Amino acid sequence: MFTHICVSAHNLEESCKFYAAVLAPLGAQDLGSFGERTYGFGKDGGRLLVTIPRDGNVATHSNGGTIGFAAPSREAVDAFHAAGLANGGTDEGEPGTRFRDDLYAAYLRDPVGNKICAYCGF
Repeated sequence: MFTHICVSAHNLEESCKFYAAVLAPLGAQDLGSFGERTYGFGKDGGRLLVTIPRDGNVATHSNGGTIGFAAPSREAVDAFHAAGLANGGTDEGEPGTRFRDDLYAAYLRDPVGNKICAYCGF
């Protein structure tokens, strides 16, 4: 359904370190640079692009927005959350069941404040 999602960054290196760490347990590949301001990660044809805003304004996060990543297992959700905390992210919801016993997720904020999660069980 999606070709890509972009999140903004203050510091491209810092944000890419964070996303490389949290997306590795989910099986995403490092796609490298997409020019001077953008770096990519991908899986199954979808891409997450981390970018310095082209308009020169300060990077901000979406109020109320969440980007959800599919996880292959509860262990991958746990690893996603731990990697995020170890790489500059903040907790927005520790790993655990959500809504039903078969849905398991964890939530983080990246270095800019974008809210992301990893889910398994859908």
